[in-house]
Amino acid sequence: MLRPETALAREASEATMKQPLPLLAVLALGALALVPTPCRASGAEPPADFPFAQGDRVDFAARKTLQPWVPAPIWAHRDLYFYDGMDMEIGPTERDYRPPALYRKASQANRGRARLGPDGSLLGYRGGQPFPMDAVECQDADAGSKIIWNFNYRWQGFGAEAHFRYTYWDRGEQLPLTYQGMTSAYFLKYRLEPQFASQGGDVFKGERRFAVIGFQVEKPEEAKGTRTLTYRYAASLGPRATAQPEDTWIYNRDIRRIRKISETQRSAAVAGTDFSFDDLFSFSGLPAQYRWKCLRETWVLAPMNTRRLGFPYVEPRQSDRSFGPSGFSYASDRWELRRAVVLEMVPKDPTHPYQKKELWLDRQTLSPLYSFAYDRTGALWKLTLHDHRWSEDDLDGIAAREWYPGWEGVDEPRDLRVVSESIANVQTGTGNRLDFWDSHGTMPRRGDLRRYIDVQRLRRGR
Repeated sequence: MLRPETALAREASEATMKQPLPLLAVLALGALALVPTPCRASGAEPPADFPFAQGDRVDFAARKTLQPWVPAPIWAHRDLYFYDGMDMEIGPTERDYRPPALYRKASQANRGRARLGPDGSLLGYRGGQPFPMDAVECQDADAGSKIIWNFNYRWQGFGAEAHFRYTYWDRGEQLPLTYQGMTSAYFLKYRLEPQFASQGGDVFKGERRFAVIGFQVEKPEEAKGTRTLTYRYAASLGPRATAQPEDTWIYNRDIRRIRKISETQRSAAVAGTDFSFDDLFSFSGLPAQYRWKCLRETWVLAPMNTRRLGFPYVEPRQSDRSFGPSGFSYASDRWELRRAVVLEMVPKDPTHPYQKKELWLDRQTLSPLYSFAYDRTGALWKLTLHDHRWSEDDLDGIAAREWYPGWEGVDEPRDLRVVSESIANVQTGTGNRLDFWDSHGTMPRRGDLRRYIDVQRLRRGR
C-alpha cells in the first residue's frame, strides 16, 4: 500500500490521522488495441463483427470472446476481472442514456459561448454541455481539453446522496477495516431548472461555490460521528495561477471541534489507500492542472446499467464472491457495447506521481467507464472500473421514481449514476472498492440544503 502523509492528515487530530478521511471527503464529488471507430451519429447497431446479441450470457469458458471488446490493460490483467463462476449479461448496444431535455436545450442555446482560456481553463460557460460533442473532432489539438470540460459539467442531476461502503483488498483478501456512512454533494451554480433562471442559475443569489461535498462516518465505531464539508468554488476551476483553493472543514467527535483543513496534495495517495484525491470517478481534479489529448474513439464493452442491488440494499458478506476472487470484478453483471472516447491526461506538475493517465469515457453521457494510470517510469500502475445505474429503470421491487425521485423542473432525472468503482494497484496486488448503490441526485428542499451547507451543521450532524 502507498502511505504518504497528506496535508489534511497532518492538520487533523491524532485520532483522525489514523483514518483515510481525506479520500472520503472527496467521495461525493473518474497489448491488444481496440479498433477505432468514427462515432459521429448515435445508433443502436453494433459493428458487424461484434459476436454477441442482447441477452447473451458470457461465462468463464467463453471469456476469450471478450478480448477484442475490452481495453488492453483489462485483458492483460483479466484474472482480476474474469473468473470461474462469472455470469455476464450482454445488454443493448448504444442504449439511449441522453440527459433530460432541459440540459440538451441549454447545450444548444449556449452553443458557441464557451471557449478555452489560459491553462486550458474554461471561459464563457453558461450551462449545459460546454462544447457539444457533435462538433468535437478527436484529432483537433484542443479536443482533449474540450472533452474534459464536458466531463466536468456532464449531467449528474442535482448532485448526489448515498450511503457508502469503502473496502480494502490485498491479493484477493478483504482486510478487516471498512468504512460506512453517508455522503452528499450538491451543485449550486449553472443550474438549469426554471426556478433559478432569475438568479443566473445560482441556487442562492450571488453563489460562489460550484459544489459542496460532505460525508458522515457511521462505521467503524472509532470513527463514528466524524463529519466533513468541502467547498469547491467556481474560481477553483480557473487557471492554475489564480485558481481559488478549496476549503474543507472536519468535525472530530473526540475533541468536539470543527477544524479547517488546507488541502495541498490532491495527487498523493490517501492514508494507506490506492486512491488519490483526483482518482475518484476516474477524475475529480481540476482540469487546468493537466494537459489533455483525445487519443481516439472506439467501441468498448463496459458495465453500464447494473442488475444488482448491492450495498446498502443488500448487506455484503465476507464470503460473497459476486465481485470475484479479487474483489474488483463486475463480470457478473450487465455489460453493454458503447462508443467511448479515450483521453490522455499528463500532469503539468513535474512532481506528480503519474507520468500519464488514460480516461475512457462514454461518448453519449461522458460517464467514466475505465481509467489507467502509469507511474513516472511509464509502467502501468492502477486500473479503475466503474459500474452504473440508469435512473429510469425500476429496481427489484422499487419503482424508478421511488429510488430516484424527480424535483421541480426535472420530472425525469435521466441520470446514469456511478454506483460502484474499484481501483486495482497492479504493482502491489492491493486495491480498494467504493460502493454506493442507492446513489441519486434529487434536489433536497431549499431549507434542508441551506442547513446542510452550513459549516456549523457539522456539530449537529446531518
